[in-house]
Amino acid sequence: MGFIQAITRLDKTCHDLKGFDCGKPAMNQFLARFAIKHADLGLSSTWVLLEDIQSEKLPIVAYYTLASATVSRTSIPTKPSLPTYPIPVVMLARLAIAKTHQGKGLGAKLLITALRHAVQLTQQGLPAYGLILDAIDESALQFYQHFEFFESMPDNPMRLFVGVKNLQHI
Repeated sequence: MGFIQAITRLDKTCHDLKGFDCGKPAMNQFLARFAIKHADLGLSSTWVLLEDIQSEKLPIVAYYTLASATVSRTSIPTKPSLPTYPIPVVMLARLAIAKTHQGKGLGAKLLITALRHAVQLTQQGLPAYGLILDAIDESALQFYQHFEFFESMPDNPMRLFVGVKNLQHI
């Protein structure tokens, strides 16, 4: 089975939210129980890659979630002349690949897609100095560290940062 190439916004009417399993219960539970609620509240937006099969509800192969956040200037690894008030950033809140599709390079492709999406949002007017993400565990941290543009934040080594300007050429 293949997958539909286009990333689309999560839609509970035609996407199988409960059938997704990436092997990490917290990630599965977020998709099944909270992603739609958070979108409805304006807290985040979730985007999915779908399985290319005929079904009443399309199976989700992978997903990512973006949200707005702020960080203190002192927590940013590179500190140019930034104001002392909280600095706006885009947060890559979730990124997960179904177990049946792991090890096929989808994680890297989905990450690049999510980063490009974040840059696009800033170009459309969302103020953000950078992008942050919180690695859920050590294996996720190692995955993200393969991409040399991420820097650990001084106050939390599991939180990574990259400036939006560094993402504009990916």
